[in-house]
Amino acid sequence: MRIGLISDIHGNLLALDAVLDELEREGVDRIVCLGDVAVGPQPAETLARVKELGCPVVMGNWDAAFIQGMPQPRDEIGEMLVEIGNWWAGFLSPEDREFMESFEPTVELMLGSTPALAFHGSPKSYDDWIFSTTPDEEMRPMLIDTEAPVLLGGHTHVQMIRRYGAAVIVNPGSVGLPFRQWWPRPVRISPWAEYGIVGGEGAHLSIELRRTPFDVDAFLELSRESGMPHAEWWANSWLTN
Repeated sequence: MRIGLISDIHGNLLALDAVLDELEREGVDRIVCLGDVAVGPQPAETLARVKELGCPVVMGNWDAAFIQGMPQPRDEIGEMLVEIGNWWAGFLSPEDREFMESFEPTVELMLGSTPALAFHGSPKSYDDWIFSTTPDEEMRPMLIDTEAPVLLGGHTHVQMIRRYGAAVIVNPGSVGLPFRQWWPRPVRISPWAEYGIVGGEGAHLSIELRRTPFDVDAFLELSRESGMPHAEWWANSWLTN
């Protein structure tokens, strides 16, 4: 069993299609989406593409915001992101929202004989952050009721494989908005799409983190011409190499 992991697409259909093309060539058995599908320049189109896959989708924090209302911003960047999110939320149909309401808090999987649990931030909350540098004691409340030996999460937009006790935690990074640099420094986004492939055969486990190119210039031109708020800030946050 080989599973393609996609997460944090953020309305970037060009990046998603590049990743899905690679996963098709790889012949994975199934795909699992770890959330945050639509907030970005191609929200409805990206939702439609994910819906076509018929794959399990985990509820992300921005998915929930599209349904329940945007979060209260805490700083200038937060204010811009909320304004962008509100803008794109206006383009979603009732059918789009109904699809998003079907997203699940967690998804249980089997990698060969190894159980795995998929989530967005943590099994407890789509807002939790798990980085490679997060101390075990900070993660304990997030994972205290979780027994799966393989944990699959997104949310940080940063690829990661790390240990937690006897478990391994895998983050495939972001398909549509992979961070090179984030707070408290200026936002910088890498010019590629990120994803992962996890597999299992019997007790054997395999984990791959991947990056693939897509037409970033076309995506940024689309973003600038869309009328979205803060389009220049968004486009200028992307690195070109």
